[in-house]
Amino acid sequence: MTDMTENRGGESETPAARRSPLVKRGGGDPGSRGRTTIADGVVEKIAGLAARDVDGVHAMGSGLSRTFGAVRDRVPGGAKSVTRGVKAEVGEVQAALDLEIVVEYGVSIADVARGVRENVITAVERMTGLEVVEVNIAVSDVKLPDEEEEEPERRIQ
Repeated sequence: MTDMTENRGGESETPAARRSPLVKRGGGDPGSRGRTTIADGVVEKIAGLAARDVDGVHAMGSGLSRTFGAVRDRVPGGAKSVTRGVKAEVGEVQAALDLEIVVEYGVSIADVARGVRENVITAVERMTGLEVVEVNIAVSDVKLPDEEEEEPERRIQ
């Protein structure tokens, strides 16, 4: 015979039904069970794309890294590196970024840097939930109007 008791309404009740329905199993909100880690490279990609969206940014990285990147981009199967000129240090809840940019001639470097900083912080915090504690920007070059592109178009031979 099963352990059944009558409740006030005269209906039979099992031991499981007598337990409080307020007891949560598994320790609370399912969204807080476990840990999420975000790789430095993920934050670097987000920051690189966000920085390139700012008017006045001509390129990312130093001259040498852009030259190697241009060669790498031309290799069949090689993808354009969105992380060029970006270095991230990611902790459990915070991130710090270093960016190296080339600005267009004639723009206000202070305004471009401010715009890059704001865009990068907004994008990284929105997408990752990390707190961005600093975005350091190094302007390594100015793109002059009469300078040739370091990454010329391919010529058909």
